[in-house]
Amino acid sequence: MVLFYALFEHAAGYALLCVQEIEEIGLLLPQVEASITNFGNFNKIVKLAAFLPFKSAQAALENINAVSEGILHDDLRVFLETHVPQSKKKKKVILGVADSKIGAAILEELGIQCQTTHVVAEVLRGVRLHFHLLIKGLTRQSAGQAQLGLGHSYSRAKVKFNVNRADNMIIHSISLLDQLDKNINTFSMRVREWYGYHFPELVKVILDNHMYCQLAKTIGNRKTLSEERLEELEEITMDGSKAQTILDVSRSSMGMDIAPLDLINIESFATRVISLYKYRKDLQEYLRSKMNQVAPNLATLIGEVVGARLISQAGNLTNLAKYPASTVQILGAEKALFRALKTRGNTPKYGLIFHSTFIGRAAAKNKGRISRYLANKCAIASRIDCFSDMLTNVFGEKLRLQVEERLTFYETGQTPRKNTDVMREAVVEASLVVTELKRKRAKKLKKELKRKRRAESAAEAEMVLQMPTLEEVEVNNEVPEGSLKKKMKREFVEDNGSGEVFSLGSRKRSSVLSEAVDDSFETGLPTPDKKRKKKKRKSSVSE
Repeated sequence: MVLFYALFEHAAGYALLCVQEIEEIGLLLPQVEASITNFGNFNKIVKLAAFLPFKSAQAALENINAVSEGILHDDLRVFLETHVPQSKKKKKVILGVADSKIGAAILEELGIQCQTTHVVAEVLRGVRLHFHLLIKGLTRQSAGQAQLGLGHSYSRAKVKFNVNRADNMIIHSISLLDQLDKNINTFSMRVREWYGYHFPELVKVILDNHMYCQLAKTIGNRKTLSEERLEELEEITMDGSKAQTILDVSRSSMGMDIAPLDLINIESFATRVISLYKYRKDLQEYLRSKMNQVAPNLATLIGEVVGARLISQAGNLTNLAKYPASTVQILGAEKALFRALKTRGNTPKYGLIFHSTFIGRAAAKNKGRISRYLANKCAIASRIDCFSDMLTNVFGEKLRLQVEERLTFYETGQTPRKNTDVMREAVVEASLVVTELKRKRAKKLKKELKRKRRAESAAEAEMVLQMPTLEEVEVNNEVPEGSLKKKMKREFVEDNGSGEVFSLGSRKRSSVLSEAVDDSFETGLPTPDKKRKKKKRKSSVSE
């Protein structure tokens, strides 16, 4: 005799169903397929044996992750051990499962024979269709909501969508950086034009906008320049000859005189532009740190700014990882691509990756080839960054060396290494780096745990110090002087904060006496010492 059970995994929980007449079902497969849509016929051969609902959404996510990876979760193990009977000589138990991986895990750990056939698939299809009718209190709408919520959680945990990444910060940072560059350039030109009326020769001497704004703020009125201020100019220009040139030119300048109020406004505006330069530098450092956290391999390969522009153009890191290398190559040159397709001209060779140093170093005839090779490596680096648990820049370093070797090959003809050899080395080095990172993280967690324990012990010690002494207890409870100490026989030493009083003598006796004394303060009943004295008096009188 064969007992056949079917295991069904739902977003609401695990269901175990007893299937009757499994041999007839196997012989009459077309009839079974036709009768699945009718719940009355289906319920005659499939009965619900047990149901284990998930306690929370987190538990459901953990179980579905374990099932998808072919791992037997503790909840499923306990459920099957409890409700699936063991096979005997006369009765053989078979469990029908939908996935062969989880079936192999159940057979290995629990010894239950599992089966994945067309009959099992048809039975589970009927269970999926009528599941809300088999479980009491479950409706079609609530089952659908549970499936939708679990599906979203599973997708976010498996593919690591944008919610779990900080690439949004990278997108906004690089957009703000580009906007700052435009605004700073416009404002610097405005400072040059405004201050040029008073000191026009300074424009030809100083070409850097940031330095020009600093000099415009420092110099102010050119007539006040003298040999004494030469050191200030040298600090800004970092060149003694250039500072001397500015001083000489100021003495023979053709600029117009300027009013003090106009000069104050120019200096104020130059100060604002200098603060924008400082903020841009801080923002670039922030972008560099974010790229090293989110996409270290891409940043190492192509640079932080170009990598951030690629992520911003793609929308997020996950989209960039899904793109093929041909799309990464022309990312950012969509207008030129569609114009070329419309006019049947030559398509662009590169988009945003043109700003990489590799493209500039390559010869004109090799720019297309090196851009195609670089796009291939960028696609690999973005996928490693997107789907890795522990991020390192080892793969980015190896990929960068491969691009360098390819440049050398185009110039000198030296044969580069094979990609399989390079990746094999990278995997070994990355495993060592990940092990070291895990060790440092564990060490840091231990330090934090010790610090928390020290803080807790310090707080307990402070509580003990703040607790009232025996004399204060006597005063607060209006106990006569010395009576409490006589009753406790001077055995009490201190309170450890847990409500139990310790003594130099018997620990058990002191704790009992302390509780009795506290009760006597509240209820007014006699303490155990008084009861003992009364008993002794009665016994002596009777004698």
